[in-house]
Amino acid sequence: MRQVDTAKLTVAVDSALARLRGYIPPGSLQAYAFAAVCALGAGLFEVWLKWLDQNASPLIAYYPAVAFTALLGGIGPAALVAIFGGVTAWWAFMPPAFSLSLERHGDQINLITFAFVSMLLVLAADHFRRVAKRLEDEEQLRQLAVQELAHRLKNKIATIQAIISVQLRDQPQVRDGILSRLAALTATDHLVEEANGRGAFAHDIARTELGPYAASRVVIQGPNVLLPPKYALTVAPLVHELATNSAKYGSLSVPDGIVMLTLRMTDALLEVDWQEKGGPTVSAPQRQGFGLRLLSRALEQFGGGTDILFEPSGVICKMKIKLPVGTTSEPVDEDGKPLTVTAM
Repeated sequence: MRQVDTAKLTVAVDSALARLRGYIPPGSLQAYAFAAVCALGAGLFEVWLKWLDQNASPLIAYYPAVAFTALLGGIGPAALVAIFGGVTAWWAFMPPAFSLSLERHGDQINLITFAFVSMLLVLAADHFRRVAKRLEDEEQLRQLAVQELAHRLKNKIATIQAIISVQLRDQPQVRDGILSRLAALTATDHLVEEANGRGAFAHDIARTELGPYAASRVVIQGPNVLLPPKYALTVAPLVHELATNSAKYGSLSVPDGIVMLTLRMTDALLEVDWQEKGGPTVSAPQRQGFGLRLLSRALEQFGGGTDILFEPSGVICKMKIKLPVGTTSEPVDEDGKPLTVTAM
């Protein structure tokens, strides 16, 4: 929990700094105004420290002011804060007060140290600012590239669907099967795109594929796991095949039939159980079609597998997937509320 909180805090700080950098361009009038505010704030804080303790360091409040100004405003405004802080501390807080003479040798060392450390802070913070800005620009470019590729992919899929519709117009069953599988992949692509390329949530995939059926007939249980893109694009066709088969021959082909989809997460192993109830009597098919071959082999690339049982009460499909290390699973919904069972 502590690691999760730290990650959220880091993201929040980065987001706040990015917004501030948008309002304060380096070297601009806004940057120098920001430097003046930081210098004034550090001076007031130093006065408060001296009021609490006369032996408090006369320069301690200016170090963070210099670093923060360099981080947002650049080298020029940060240098201005450093000069203002050093001169102000020298004049107001080092004896004799309100004089530019120094009685203590230690104060001379403090001023020299402050100048040297401030220079290092300015250079380091400005370098970090430049790197952060470059990374932000690269991230924006990446997002634009992903959006363009997604747009092109949608156009290509639409073209492929049109070609299939024309070429297989005399074989409607084959045509509809191919088009439905393409539609399943397209829907999952959309989910991955909405998650900025991070993947798609297992519950969302299941709801997308089972959405055409009555809400009371489908129950999804277990943690909502964020599947990486490759895993999501493999799991989606499997759920699609199971739903299609159930709609033709299983529990979804009759009014009272139901489907239960249960997910369990243990370390990096995800188990997904598909169970049908209340449908017609089921028997194993005499030959293995494309759907069964897909179900039996698709997960082998991830070190997993599939077991399909044709019980008289309904089909039971047990899938196992080894997810990448670090994949998290939280039994919460999109709003962060506890989620263990979802009825569509």
